[in-house]
Amino acid sequence: MWRLRSLFLVVALLTLAAGLAQAQKFTPRDESPEEFPAGPGREETFYSCTACHGFKLVAAQGMNRRQWEETLAVMTAKHGMPNLEGKDRELVLNYLETTYPPRSPAGGWQSPFLKR
Repeated sequence: MWRLRSLFLVVALLTLAAGLAQAQKFTPRDESPEEFPAGPGREETFYSCTACHGFKLVAAQGMNRRQWEETLAVMTAKHGMPNLEGKDRELVLNYLETTYPPRSPAGGWQSPFLKR
């Protein structure tokens, strides 16, 4: 009887874990690069970011270059984003800095996780 209960508990926990993994899996939204401001690096930036989340999240930000650099570092270190290097990194940072510069503190959501 004890073994049967243990087996039932293991099966229940595995089922729960599988369900949680499915629930946390990112499902891409219906977005395309063309919906966002044109500029050099738009597609590269779009596809780098949308591997994990919608691009509207990025477009809602307004940060300076240092803050964008810190964001890329956090995404790489803590969230498994592939590291952008060299010309690819410059292209993405230039697009983000130019297209989504800082806004006044009263306008828009600001990430509480970034140092200002």
